[in-house]
Amino acid sequence: MCTIPHTCILFMNYQSSAGGWSPLDSDHYQWLQVDLGSRKQVSAIATQGRYSSSDWTTRYRLLYSDTGRNWKPYHQDGNIWAFSGNSNSESVVRHELQQGIVARFLRLIPLAWSEEGRIGLRIEIYGCSYWADVINFDGQGVISYRFKVKKMKIIKDVIALRFKTSESEGVILHGEGQQGDYITLELRKAKLLLQINLGSNQYGSILGHTSVTTGSLLDDNHWHSVVIERYRRNVNFTLDRHTQHFRTNGEFDYLDLDYELTFGGMPYSGKPVGGGRKNFKGCMESINYNGDNITDLARRKKLDTSSFRNLSFSCVETHTFPVFFNASSFLQLPGRASHNMVSVGFQFRTWNPDGLLLFSNLDEGTLEISLLDGKIVVYINTSNAARNYQVDLSSGSGLNDGQWHAVRLVAKENFAMLTVDGEETSAVRSTSPLSYFLQTLFPPSQHTFQGCMQAILVDDQPADLHAVEKGTVGAFENVSLDMCAIIDRCMPNHCEHGGRCKQTWESFSCTCDGTGYSGATCHTSVYEPSCEAYKHIGKSSDSYWIDPDGSGPLGPFKVNCNMTEDNVWTTVVNNLAPKTAITGSSRERRTVLQVNYSASMEQVTAITTSAEYCEQQIAYSCRMSRLLNTPDGTPFTWWVGRGSEKHLYWGGSGPGIKKCACGIDRNCTDPKYDCNCDADSRQWREDSGLLVYKEHLPVSQVAVGDTNRPGSEAKLTVGPLRCHGDMLHFSRDLYRCFCLCFPSAPETVSFSFDVGNGPVDLTVHSAAPLNDDQWHQVMAERNVKEAVLLLDQTYRTSRPAPAQGHTRLELFSQLYVGAAGGQRGFLGCIRALRMNGITLDLEERAKVTPGVEPGCQGHCTSFGMYCRNGGKCMERYNGYLCDCTATAYDGPFCTRDVGGFFEAGTLVKYNFLPEVVAGASKDSKALTKQLTPHEVNLTKEELAFSFSTSSAPAVLVYISSKTQDYMAVVLKQNGSLQVRYSLGGLKEPFSIEVDQRNLANGQPHSLNMSRHNRSISIQVQPKHTQTGFVDPVIIERYNTPGFIGCLSRVQFNRAAPLKSALRAATQAAATGKLVESNCGASPLTIPPMSAATDPWHLDNTGESLHHRLPHFNRDSAIIGGIIAVVIFTILCTLVFLIRYMFRHKGTYHTNEAKGSGESAAESADTAIIGTDNPETIDESKKEWFI
Repeated sequence: MCTIPHTCILFMNYQSSAGGWSPLDSDHYQWLQVDLGSRKQVSAIATQGRYSSSDWTTRYRLLYSDTGRNWKPYHQDGNIWAFSGNSNSESVVRHELQQGIVARFLRLIPLAWSEEGRIGLRIEIYGCSYWADVINFDGQGVISYRFKVKKMKIIKDVIALRFKTSESEGVILHGEGQQGDYITLELRKAKLLLQINLGSNQYGSILGHTSVTTGSLLDDNHWHSVVIERYRRNVNFTLDRHTQHFRTNGEFDYLDLDYELTFGGMPYSGKPVGGGRKNFKGCMESINYNGDNITDLARRKKLDTSSFRNLSFSCVETHTFPVFFNASSFLQLPGRASHNMVSVGFQFRTWNPDGLLLFSNLDEGTLEISLLDGKIVVYINTSNAARNYQVDLSSGSGLNDGQWHAVRLVAKENFAMLTVDGEETSAVRSTSPLSYFLQTLFPPSQHTFQGCMQAILVDDQPADLHAVEKGTVGAFENVSLDMCAIIDRCMPNHCEHGGRCKQTWESFSCTCDGTGYSGATCHTSVYEPSCEAYKHIGKSSDSYWIDPDGSGPLGPFKVNCNMTEDNVWTTVVNNLAPKTAITGSSRERRTVLQVNYSASMEQVTAITTSAEYCEQQIAYSCRMSRLLNTPDGTPFTWWVGRGSEKHLYWGGSGPGIKKCACGIDRNCTDPKYDCNCDADSRQWREDSGLLVYKEHLPVSQVAVGDTNRPGSEAKLTVGPLRCHGDMLHFSRDLYRCFCLCFPSAPETVSFSFDVGNGPVDLTVHSAAPLNDDQWHQVMAERNVKEAVLLLDQTYRTSRPAPAQGHTRLELFSQLYVGAAGGQRGFLGCIRALRMNGITLDLEERAKVTPGVEPGCQGHCTSFGMYCRNGGKCMERYNGYLCDCTATAYDGPFCTRDVGGFFEAGTLVKYNFLPEVVAGASKDSKALTKQLTPHEVNLTKEELAFSFSTSSAPAVLVYISSKTQDYMAVVLKQNGSLQVRYSLGGLKEPFSIEVDQRNLANGQPHSLNMSRHNRSISIQVQPKHTQTGFVDPVIIERYNTPGFIGCLSRVQFNRAAPLKSALRAATQAAATGKLVESNCGASPLTIPPMSAATDPWHLDNTGESLHHRLPHFNRDSAIIGGIIAVVIFTILCTLVFLIRYMFRHKGTYHTNEAKGSGESAAESADTAIIGTDNPETIDESKKEWFI
């Protein structure tokens, strides 16, 4: 820490009447350089305008260097930072540096200044003194740190150092042991690679090798700090304040090293140097290993440095002069005229795949060196009086990787050779004639290269860039000299969840293919968080990918989802085969069976944590193999849960009980024991049951310890993990939401934030008002690429992030949900508030917050649409349920047809008004009273069913009432379909010939019919049809018994008679054998009737036409009704007298057909349906007959 700040205040007076710095020319080529005298640790910078003037600087950049050469721009939030300056000449603007820098020289470059004046600046720099021991490594010598004992077993390591180099390869430190342990820190392709191995077992089944890479572009010859902290298998790897946390592979905790740890390269102790590794070449300082100052020990000659030719404790600087190009810059260098050879060379680095690297005019032609699709391409065009010549050369690939690459071109009259990175395989020769090389007199019109160049050679002579900088030779435009401002925008990788980062010089993009995530940074999961969520969007039972933590660290995985009527079950299978045989185990040497699942333990834990209930079947089949022993004895077998804890209870029991299911139920084969297997019987026995304590699930291991005796056998079964409910995402107060703000308009949602670049507002507009008492889904995301606001998966708006600016959202206050200071509070419900994959428990917080209540009902308002076919959506604590009771369907969404197969003589009867017998409950009587007005006086009805049969004639549906009214759907002798109505006021039944085809063809057909007053609409699939004419033939001739075939989804108004019969409801009864089957709802296979053979075909065959019942005179009907009532009263009186006179004879007179005496207890309708030759139809009760 800096306790005494070192302050540097600089005033430079260029005009006699003012104080401060102000250059004569106000342009973008001015800069102010400060020499602090020695390396200092700088923590802040403050600026003012020039004293009492209109001159100030509004924006500037800060560069720093140790030597006054090779400048590095100050970086912040992954960008070359531009500081905001002053708005007047007197106020002070101070900036704290997030990334403290150590440097001797500082350079301020004005980017913008006062419009009223010119560049003006006074500065104050804050920091403190800095000193460190430095060692220069020449690529040959290494420092050997030898341990006090021969072998070291190290459980904790702390290694810290700083380095700088211009090389992309080199070993920084290395240590190894005879048992195979090692630790290596090295540069590879200018990235820092840490390899560590705490040991592998002798069988090779446990491999301890761990490799982690961090950083990029570390060969920039600037200082970088490294800290490695290890405790057992947990490692923190920090480079320039960016930390990676990881855990080493294997199962060992100690790092076993022999003799020594070397810095700067591999040891010279006879051990083989693997992989052709180079030693480190550059400078290191402040090297510390477990509290020992390695650089100080080397200075005091306490360490072995004999491998150095000339050990230096000062950093030897390189003499490179980099040049930085942007899209509109160029550098012009002089060449040699009247020379018959071209010889140019340079090094470059870039991220762009294309760009012009070099251009020159020849005596009679041009020379161009370009980067095209990541490879070097040379175009040489020459011409003379006789002909034109063109030479095209290309070499290399993938050269836009940000690394330094060397290019050399040599061309003579009949020879050209291109070499890339000094490799012979990239050398290309040409025999085409060439002319002379001349300097470029005018800059080319194409300026596309963005990157850095260094080591520029023209005719084998280094280019004098210092002279170019002074303006004595050549020319340049928008070029930054003595600096390479390249940035690796993919390090650290902002692409989450394994997304692949691709970059150009100005931006990066993420490829999310195959990751299970989407968005600009692969942040948003494309999968639902649970099976319950899939049900909410109307999915049926199947295998689905789920992502329980959304954008969190857990990846998506596949589970089986079973949507039942009551619950949504999530199933995760394991690899243990059922009844796995176990032999040869004992208490001293137990057999441990590992149970691996189709998902990682962390992923499975996410399911059990959010689930309402979990279970897992476990079974132990035994013959002379004891399981748990007595409650006081040592158990033979136990199982291990998800937290690696050992459990001594078995399926069907609970924690701490040490019993099996039979011991809980007291029905074990031997009552002296609490498990069947503990009786040690020679017969096969089994102990099985469900493990339901979800905090212990799933089962990860089972240790078996009693199968080594003669005749002892055991078989183990561990079933899949099954859970239902999703309390995190679908409890009463939850559904997905982020940051919700309703402006004055009820159709808009806005998302606002400020990360330091100024406030940003995103607003989406809905087509309908959002205060509709429906649930709405809001997702707001902000990342380094963009900000996105999404409403109901439909309305989306986005805003790209600024190219340079703050990216981190630093919040220090509490999170307020539903209200904020000075704003109108939200009135309504918010569910499933998730932030970066973490679901916040709003329900628990609401219990202790005044004005907020836990529990928001209303799943059905948003998801009730998925309850089909009249199913009723029912609210549940963590979801919803489709109640299919009043429908002819079953299933989680009321989509599965309920049907039956009818054999000869099978009959289903459904009573709308059940008889109220003596002693009936008040509820039954109330139900009867409630149904009477709705079910007796019908002015409309809806009928729908499906059928398939090969027999005709047949009555499909017959509905009667207490009066003489009835309705019937019949198949005639020829298989055609007919509907018959008998309504009060009609002289005779009204019949409709629905379809003239033979529908008794074994194929499924469906009928939908509705009547309102005198209008009837009938639809038959697979063909639409209309109503027909009145057929005088009475219905009795088709009232044959014994429908043989299939009926399905039978629905009349609010009743489902067939389903009620199959579910044994009190109002429905079946006579004969009725088997549940959906054969009547099979897919249609016969083609619809053609228009040529359809007697009812009209032009618009796609619609169902309507028919009106015949009209009758209302006055006549009233008079006829009065007469009918009088006659009915007289007849009733006569019937009563006749029955009274003949009651002693035991006879019963009726108009029923002969042979119906067996059905004397049934109604007259039943007798008619059950006879072969009916004579009349008598409706005495309102019933269904199918």
